[in-house]
Amino acid sequence: MHAQHAPRPADPLDLVELDSLLTPDERAVRDAVRTFCDRRVEPHIAEWFEQGAIDDIRGLTKELGELGLLGMHLEGYGCAGMSAVDYGLACLELEATDSGLRSLVSVQGSLAMYAIHAFGSEEQKEEWLPRLAAGTAIGCFGLTEPDSGSDPGSMRTAARRDGDDWVLDGRKMWITNGSVADVAVVWARTDDGVRGFVVPTDTPGFSAPAIKHKMSLRASVTSELVLDSVRLPGSAVLPEVRGLRGPLSCLNEARYGIAWGAMGAARSAFRTALAYAGDRVQFDRPISSFQLTQAKLTDMSVELAKGTLLAFHLGRIKDDRGLRPEQVSYGKLNNTRSALEICRTARTILGANGISLEYPVIRHANNLESILTYEGTVEMHTLMIGQALTGQAAFR
Repeated sequence: MHAQHAPRPADPLDLVELDSLLTPDERAVRDAVRTFCDRRVEPHIAEWFEQGAIDDIRGLTKELGELGLLGMHLEGYGCAGMSAVDYGLACLELEATDSGLRSLVSVQGSLAMYAIHAFGSEEQKEEWLPRLAAGTAIGCFGLTEPDSGSDPGSMRTAARRDGDDWVLDGRKMWITNGSVADVAVVWARTDDGVRGFVVPTDTPGFSAPAIKHKMSLRASVTSELVLDSVRLPGSAVLPEVRGLRGPLSCLNEARYGIAWGAMGAARSAFRTALAYAGDRVQFDRPISSFQLTQAKLTDMSVELAKGTLLAFHLGRIKDDRGLRPEQVSYGKLNNTRSALEICRTARTILGANGISLEYPVIRHANNLESILTYEGTVEMHTLMIGQALTGQAAFR
């Protein structure tokens, strides 16, 4: 018989002891990111959300680079070479502060840097990756268009040969980091299929007007990319990939981080609701003593633990042998949906205070409305899983 050890004291934020699954090094990564966010971002994030801009975004990006968070799961070229679980834990802590902060890191590392790292020439890697990893340069990723979201194969942005050069024309929409980027990875139709291009943003004909009037991801730069006869040398094309496999593999990298990040936003909302319910007194009792409130808190806790466990499991698979697209869809679909429901439930526990930026709950809920949709809508991830289950492609 096995010796029985005394159970650990209950932690209301981790009743099923998910923390015990982490190695000491993984906890150290998580704690370092949490410490940075608490010191550098938490005191300002509600104000940045309200004003619709991050103060000194270039300085913040450089600090994220110094911490090793930009392209942290990539090898070489100044990247940290950390594990998928390490990267996931970082995404969770970043998004526990704000989805916009995680988006900045995710687009830089899992989209712009990953595209160059996986498909770029040696010259492209050496020119851009060390600067992007250090945060001295900012990258963006141009795939979505005004009329082409879930169906990237219908993109209109086109690149044509002109002598030894390429000339790009088109528009991209909803591009994180666009207006502050130094380099854009832009996907365009060519006579040889969809190709990726490394576009310095100071190239004549390139502009990136900011998108205003957002009610979600306000502490994040979102832009349109306009390419008006942008002339690039032949060396600007990503040589190692043709077709939609290129951008879609990049999206799978970013979607993996979202599965973790959404649980960070959910954890922040749950923690806030749990503390608030213990402090808020009505009818001479804390509202945490009422059955309906306890039912809400229990449901939130269960969904948070399930989603975090799913993210962790996917991370271990990714480190061991890589993830299939439908496995990434499981994480993105379940965790964004669950996180949004957790935030909405937390809002009800806080009552009218739930809509105030004095608390993080409505900010997370608003942000998650975007996270639910971007990098694959609920519908698309549902049908990707459906295709894996049935062998039938319902969206083609």
